[in-house]
Amino acid sequence: MKGNIFDFMRYRNIAAIFSIVLILVALTSVISRGLNLGIDFTGGVVVEAGFSEEINLQSLRVLLAEADYANAMVQNFGSPTDVLIRLEPQEEMDGGVIRDAILAVMSEVESSVELRRVEFVGPQVGQDLIEQGSLAMLFALIMIFIYVTFRFRWKFALGAIGALIHDVLILVGLFSILQMNFDLTILAAVLATIGYSLNDTIVVFDRVRENFKALRGEAAYDVINKCISQMITRTMITSGTTLLVLLALFYLGGETVSGFALALIVGIVIGTYSSIFVASSLIIYLQITSLDFAERKREAVDDLP
Repeated sequence: MKGNIFDFMRYRNIAAIFSIVLILVALTSVISRGLNLGIDFTGGVVVEAGFSEEINLQSLRVLLAEADYANAMVQNFGSPTDVLIRLEPQEEMDGGVIRDAILAVMSEVESSVELRRVEFVGPQVGQDLIEQGSLAMLFALIMIFIYVTFRFRWKFALGAIGALIHDVLILVGLFSILQMNFDLTILAAVLATIGYSLNDTIVVFDRVRENFKALRGEAAYDVINKCISQMITRTMITSGTTLLVLLALFYLGGETVSGFALALIVGIVIGTYSSIFVASSLIIYLQITSLDFAERKREAVDDLP
């Protein structure tokens, strides 16, 4: 600590080792175990039903398992009396048979159950969503690289992209390790994490650029420490208030949004960490200096012969 400046970059090597370990664990899990893809990607059946009163979801799961739907996902949504059932692809039965079978099971719980919606998602649709989701993420990273390169310098762009890839790998790896359902909602949370992390990184980088121009001759190590120290209060307040909302959503929002809330909670924590220790450390490793911000001076042209 020097004055009001905390030496964040002193711990950059420790943070690098920590991040590398997390990424290796995440990649190992994704490669060996894969993701527990939801019905949006694998295809299957979605059944929405309404009951007159709150029911025991575990009892419904048991009845579905006895009817040969052992892997059915059952959860509340909207209210305790609304139930959503997700089934894996059923190749041997047509839609009408599946609908009647599920209705019969739910009628054992309550005879007046209301079947509101039945949707069938084919495997080809799920495959298309996987490809489109992957392309969306790749396109986002490419456009971010171009934007940061034009706004700052290519070293900053590499730092920002490195931090974003770091965040995505760890977040996806967490869902692989926990084998939680990975569907379009979680993919949306991953993309939201990219946006949040990038915003935090850009705020830090903007201050780095200003201080490099104002403090010519200062080492990058000292300038970045000063920038982070100046921005840390703003970062903690922003992240803290966002986390309060997401924690409330995670604990009170029910099973329908719990995965989405968890993904954003982890994404914000990892994104805040990466904007401080990953993105900033990378531009130090890339040897950023004040010369990277030097404006090119036009040479005067002498009109005299």
